[in-house]
This record gives sequence, structure tokens and C-alpha cells, in this order.
Amino acid sequence: MKRAAPAALAVLSALCLASLTACGGDSGSEADSAGEPAATASEQPREKQQSPEDRLKQMVITEPDVSGMNVSDADVVSSDNSEFAFAKSPQEVTVEKPVCAPLAYAMNQLPLGEPQADVTRSLSSSPSEPFTYVMLTAYEPGKAASALAGLSEAVDACTGGFTAKANGNTSVYDSVTAEEPVAAAGDQSLAFRSTLTFRGATHTVHGQAVRSGDVVAVYFSVDGLAIANVRPSDAKLPAAVVKAQNAKLG
Repeated sequence: MKRAAPAALAVLSALCLASLTACGGDSGSEADSAGEPAATASEQPREKQQSPEDRLKQMVITEPDVSGMNVSDADVVSSDNSEFAFAKSPQEVTVEKPVCAPLAYAMNQLPLGEPQADVTRSLSSSPSEPFTYVMLTAYEPGKAASALAGLSEAVDACTGGFTAKANGNTSVYDSVTAEEPVAAAGDQSLAFRSTLTFRGATHTVHGQAVRSGDVVAVYFSVDGLAIANVRPSDAKLPAAVVKAQNAKLG
């Protein structure tokens, strides 16, 4: 179902190798103006039902929603760099602490739980600035809450860090800490930060998840350029991005 990680995060993954109807009309027995019997309700044309993916595409953040940010389809951006992806699906990921798996998914743009569809966008004010990834995922009734519960459990259980592996790549996260959401919204919201060390430089990445009905939005920020240049980084989630996307969740 899933896909290569976006380009900026691919840098992170590669470097860490070293270290988620309307039915119209009513029935009647009277003939219409042409003398033909009126169609019954069951015979009326049905409006095409919107697919979960199309629904998400209408809800996902766009450039007019955030001033000064470039918004790209992360799947398209990453298509030419798929060989550098940490993983293309959750099934490719193994974690030495299984309870921590949802965190590995959230930090690698992989869907949580059992979704119907997902879309991902990457945002940045410039190529030299940290990238923020926004992933929207649609679920059948009840499964969105279950997916978020799994992530919440992982944040609580994995404070001492964990290691995730996929396709010969290894990502080592030193710690995980719960945080206050950048912008709380929806029916549920949680946030976290994680640290990792590469060539002696410490990097902090931030994530947040928001559930609104049967849709979950996962936000993640990382400074891939800082990691590549071996300088410390702390990629905070832009409040404007989180607020703009939260507003579109309904």
C-alpha cells in the first residue's frame, strides 16, 4: 500500500544505516410529461460515492492554506528516490520492541493500524530548512481510535528508545518523550519528540497525531540537511501548518 519515504527523510534513513450516497428523487405512480411511467426510487441514478482517498485529497493541506510554504505530494517527490526509502510499507519494518512499531511508522510516513487510504504531503519554506510531513489516513468506523491508541501506548512505553530495521536500513532512536500538542484539535490529540545521535551530533525530531472522526492526521518534522552535515538539530513542528491542517479535518 505504501511507498518510499520522502526525499528529506530518505536522507535520515540512509544516514541512520550507519548508526502510517446520495439517492435522489422520489417514487410515484403518475406518468411524466412524455407519457412514460416515473422511475421508482430504486431506479433513480445514484450519486457516485466518494472514495476514501478522494476524500483525503480534498482535506489535505495545500499551499493557499499556509503562507510562505511549499507543499508537495510526498509520494511524487520520493518516486525517484525509492531505493533510499527506509520502508515502503509497515510490513517491511521490524522493531525489537513491538510496542514501539507505531512510532517507527509515524516517523517514516507509514500508516498506523488498518487504514482504507492515506495521502502524504511534504512542506518546507526552503530546501535548507527542516521539512514537515503531513499524513492523512482514513479508517473504517472505530479503527481510527484504535490506531491512535497504539501510538499513544508506544509513546508511553518507549521512553528509553528503540531500534527499527527495514530493507537493510537501521534507525536507532535514543529516547521518546511525550509533549503538549502544538495545536490540539479533533476528538483526540497527542504529541511527542524523539532524539537520535549520528556521528556525535544529537538530533531532535517532533511528531503529533490528531484524530477527527475516522481520519487521523500525523505530523512529523526533521532537519535532514543538518543530519547530513553532522550538526545538531531540533526540527520543531510549525504551528501554522498544524493549525491549518487541523482546521480542514472538520
